Amino acid sequence: MDWYMMNCELLATCSALGYLEGDVYHREPDCLESVKDLIRYLRHEDETRDVRQQLGAAQILQNDLLPILVQYPQEKVLFDAVIRLMVNLTQPALLCFGKVPADATSRHHFLQVLSYLQAYKEAFANEKVFGVLSEKLYNLLQLDWEQRQEEDALLIERILLLVRNVLHVPPDPTEEQQGVDGDASVHDRVLWALHISGMDDLLKFLASAQVEQQWGLHVLEIISLMFREQSPEELAAMGQGTAGAEHGEDTRELQSLRQREMAEKRSRALQRTSRHSRFGGSYVLQGVKSIGDRDVVFHKGLHNLKSYSHDLGKEPRRLPRRRQPAPEAEPSRRSARNVRLFLRRFCQDFLQDCYNRLMLLVKDQLVREKAQEHDETYYLWATSFFMAFNRLQGFRPELVSETVGVRAFHFIEQNLTTYYEMALMDKKEATTWARRMHLALKAYQELLRTLQEMDRYPEQAVRDSSQVIKSNIFYLMEYRELFLTLFRKFDETKQPRSFLKDLVETAHLFLRMLERFCRGRANLVVQSKRVRRKKKKKPHVPAVPAPPSAEELEQLWEGLAPQVQACLEGEVPLPEDVVPFDATSETPVEEQRAEALLRIQECLRDSRVPQALQLLRSAREVWPEGDVFGSTDVGPEEETRLLREILVAALPRHTPTEPEEPEEEEEEEDEEEEEQTMQVSEKEFNFLDYLKRFACAPVVRALVLLLRGYARNSARTNHCAARLLHRLARDLRMEPLLFQLSLFALFHRLLSDPAAAAHQELVTLAKFILGKFFALAATNKKAFVELLFWKSPAIVGEMTQGYSSLQEGEGTTRSRVPPWTPQEEQELRELYWKYKEMEGGDIIAAILAQLPSPGRTRRQVVKQLVRMGLASSAKDFPRERKGTRIVLWTQEQEEELTRLFEEFQGSDDILGNIMKHLTARRSRARVVEKLLGLGLVAERKELYKKRRRKSQGHGPGQAAPGVPAMPAQDSSGEDEDSEEEEEEDEDDEGLTEERWVPEEGAGQDLAQHLHQEGLAGPLRWLQNCLRRAAEDREEDGVSHPVPLVPLTEENEDAMEDRRFRNLLRQLGLRPPASEQESFWRIPAALTPQQLRRAAASIAHRDPPGSPQNLPEPPRCPQDGAAEPLTAALGSDSESEEPVPVPVPVPSPVLARTKRRRELASEDEDEDGGSSGTEPPPPDPRSEEDEDEEDPQPRGRRKRIRCLEEEED
Repeated sequence: MDWYMMNCELLATCSALGYLEGDVYHREPDCLESVKDLIRYLRHEDETRDVRQQLGAAQILQNDLLPILVQYPQEKVLFDAVIRLMVNLTQPALLCFGKVPADATSRHHFLQVLSYLQAYKEAFANEKVFGVLSEKLYNLLQLDWEQRQEEDALLIERILLLVRNVLHVPPDPTEEQQGVDGDASVHDRVLWALHISGMDDLLKFLASAQVEQQWGLHVLEIISLMFREQSPEELAAMGQGTAGAEHGEDTRELQSLRQREMAEKRSRALQRTSRHSRFGGSYVLQGVKSIGDRDVVFHKGLHNLKSYSHDLGKEPRRLPRRRQPAPEAEPSRRSARNVRLFLRRFCQDFLQDCYNRLMLLVKDQLVREKAQEHDETYYLWATSFFMAFNRLQGFRPELVSETVGVRAFHFIEQNLTTYYEMALMDKKEATTWARRMHLALKAYQELLRTLQEMDRYPEQAVRDSSQVIKSNIFYLMEYRELFLTLFRKFDETKQPRSFLKDLVETAHLFLRMLERFCRGRANLVVQSKRVRRKKKKKPHVPAVPAPPSAEELEQLWEGLAPQVQACLEGEVPLPEDVVPFDATSETPVEEQRAEALLRIQECLRDSRVPQALQLLRSAREVWPEGDVFGSTDVGPEEETRLLREILVAALPRHTPTEPEEPEEEEEEEDEEEEEQTMQVSEKEFNFLDYLKRFACAPVVRALVLLLRGYARNSARTNHCAARLLHRLARDLRMEPLLFQLSLFALFHRLLSDPAAAAHQELVTLAKFILGKFFALAATNKKAFVELLFWKSPAIVGEMTQGYSSLQEGEGTTRSRVPPWTPQEEQELRELYWKYKEMEGGDIIAAILAQLPSPGRTRRQVVKQLVRMGLASSAKDFPRERKGTRIVLWTQEQEEELTRLFEEFQGSDDILGNIMKHLTARRSRARVVEKLLGLGLVAERKELYKKRRRKSQGHGPGQAAPGVPAMPAQDSSGEDEDSEEEEEEDEDDEGLTEERWVPEEGAGQDLAQHLHQEGLAGPLRWLQNCLRRAAEDREEDGVSHPVPLVPLTEENEDAMEDRRFRNLLRQLGLRPPASEQESFWRIPAALTPQQLRRAAASIAHRDPPGSPQNLPEPPRCPQDGAAEPLTAALGSDSESEEPVPVPVPVPSPVLARTKRRRELASEDEDEDGGSSGTEPPPPDPRSEEDEDEEDPQPRGRRKRIRCLEEEED
């Protein structure tokens, strides 16, 4: 950017700073204000960072700010402002732009800012600048905490940030390519200036001082940037001998290159013939076909024959960017010798005085979340670097004791797992998460190597500590499964090759340590974890009963005729809530006549005459056309005739199909997710069984990928990869696992390499595998085809022992599905062509209905049709989805949902009430999503069913209107009861099924007391629920928690009574465990015998002198009447299990009581509610006497009593 293109105000501000004359800088009077203006301009720059670019192009930092810093350090205000401005100018480009921009324009601005930062770094390679900064920092650190002001602490932090920013600037690639190892780069010059100024000593003081704990993370970040181009191996090798010994590694590398070159020359000399190489001629390559059927004609010399390929002359195929391998991190570079010596001395002093304390302080800040995001990466780097330096320099375990232990292993494993999971979820930043994962893996590797060194340490206490740590590490399953997970999820496009190298070396080290640990122990017990999922049982489809004969129907009609006559004459009341059609069904109402006839017929055959007659009359009103259900003015005789005709008619019925196997397509489920429980146990460890876990295609593929670069790999890397392959092939005797074409191509390249003698271990492995392959190929001709595929242990067994699983009736993997015979295939083909043109129907269902035994499932038929070529895939036969297909919400439905939400917003169960009153049937999940989408609720918790809490009642001595006042001492007793009830409610939340097993006869006294209190109806309901649950558990043989759902107002009032809940608790029933549960439950731990004893204990026993043989209300002869209500309730309850709910039978007495209770509740609403103390229990009398003598029915008195308890 040109100087003259600068902004006028910015140019004037820069001119007002001063000017440099020789080595002396003359500042202007407005220098301080100009610096503050520049800070203000940087605060308001745009997204292209225009101000930053203009200041960088003008070289303000090199020509003005640094001279001001050096010549005017005594002016505190100006020095502070200049430091602030330089911290802002030198901040990393990634912080300025957030990330590396993708578009070309923004990326150009990013690279421009980066180039200015590199110029700043070169300007900071000045001993005077760091001398001023070190002196200022030293003076500030000399101040005690009492004398140190807030401005002093800010200045310390800004100096550290400035040093961090300068060291963070990446090197210039062009400069690095021009230089060689051993030359002083810009980073080396900055480090040397830092060392000469004494800044490194100040950093060590900040890391070790007890009073300077707040700068721990700043110091660790600066140290990590100081050593980012160094390797601990090179620093540890410095100063251990003469210069020739220090260059021994270089000498060995040159010798290996020289040997390779000489081997290639010898091989070329052997291939050269006696004739000169300029001999022209053409040759025919026999066995190598050209484009046609003839052999290839080769027009070059014979010495070029080795390089012939059909791909000569072709353009190389361009690899897409998404499939390109991940780039490597910054390579390590050998710095100048004096810089390496100073860094080596720094490492020694840091380990001796600072390491343990600083790592403890940093880890504490990370655990307490006092650090910034991703600051744990500096901790991981320091762990791997300094522990490696300590191990190579002369191992002293006391210097790194803070990061050696089970806690260190756990911390690193936890971060490694977190990075791994984030790399899978955050696809866009997967490369960044992979770099962090690499840091954690290197730290984990260094911990293992440190344990290996501790095993060789002369002191017995250190060796014992290593054994204790290893026993804890090898015991836990997470550490054993870590490498398997990393191997299986390795992706070369996201993770660099260096990560794979460290992964293979670490896995090799872990396996070797685990193998040696197992050798000295006969029985090693380790922890094992299994995730157990509660699978839902498939619904049992009952067999279709045979239709009754004509004689049986006539006998049934003779028994039903008196009941029909009684219903027609009005002696038996008819139900009122009978609807002849299903409004939520996909079938239009006009087409549901046949279903209505079937329902009437089922009611008659089940002896439910009132329901059948009411269905007939309701259907006549819905479908009056055609007089199918009789004319509008039909008489009793005509209705009797119609019922008889419907009873004996042969109506078509739907035949239930077999439970089908689940298809691969995902279906929408409104049910709750399956529960997963972690089962922890112990088992005896077998090393070979653990090693078999590595015998899989992902592990072998990763090892082959690493060995492709065997020529540039280190000797240790090749040894670790070859040893892992040898374990899989030799120790497990799974040589066919390595019979893969890509690995054989690698072996061919290795054996034909002139320098193969340098990789003798790989050559031996290649010869061993090839020998095993050709030995197997002599007996199994399919081995050549198997080269094309990666193999599993099961396929390895088939290759060596025979393909038994492909033979019918043999092998462990044989299919349980009976094979299709030619006759069955022909019949299936004919049925397919017969029903192929059927419109609006299910072809597979029609074929299944016509197929003879053995019975086939839908999935088997679809697979066979695809195998026979009659269909392209299973998608040609979509399964008809069960339930509603309503997906979109119309405007009217949204308005209805909004109206229902506003209506029931103050109720205890908002979602349940909305589901009951919705016109269009939808699942609870869809309703919740729509409520969230409309913005009616902010989160799902607002829709949870609320448990009623105790509210403030009237004071002592005050009573509600219409309730007689009670003495004051009674109200105080009620307050005590309410407090006890609240404590019991809190205790109920933690109650589990295993805590309580009811004793025999539990709850008898309390049940008799509740009988006297007027709760006989709820007790009968509870007794029926317990008995039905016992019968269901005996029939099914499986126990599930069953919720108690009160359907009547009387039962709801009883469930809110404290004494009734005490009875439930004594019987062993479980209260709601969380806010998402609304009902009490019969635990699965209670046996049928315990349930029957509990039901018997609450049975009513009349006291002596009580009236006997009172008339009971009539009951329905069938229990099937409860099914519709149970099914209707299933969509509102929060449980998947069937709810045993007894349905009250309509009778004159009960209907009258219910009607009077509803009227009384309406009166209460009009009066505004009532509250007061609990009235004395009434005398035990019959319901008729209560209705005649008491102006308030029993239901109202119970409601008043319940309201009083709530308000108290």
